[in-house]
Amino acid sequence: MIRLKVTDREGGIHAIEVATGGKLMEAVRDAGIESYIGLCGGFASCGTCHCYVDDRDAASRGPGAQPEDEEAVLEGSLYSRPNSRLSCQIILTEAMDGLSVTMAPAE
Repeated sequence: MIRLKVTDREGGIHAIEVATGGKLMEAVRDAGIESYIGLCGGFASCGTCHCYVDDRDAASRGPGAQPEDEEAVLEGSLYSRPNSRLSCQIILTEAMDGLSVTMAPAE
């Protein structure tokens, strides 16, 4: 199990403990964070799971290059930042213990 800190769209902070191997999107959803949405079910096509990975945790963001689908969705977002990711594309590993993410505003 690893610990994550998730800041929701309303600014609420949630400390959650989750198993590794799953997607960040699923972990946040399963934790019952109400403002969280993942409409496409994890296929990197809707952008509703857009989040910002805390800069100090950049090394834990997963592969260095974002998959092409994820990059295209983020480029079309009004709220894209250098530390933007789709949480459906982040597979949780032991190295991500303590990861902090903030959910991007809804579009």
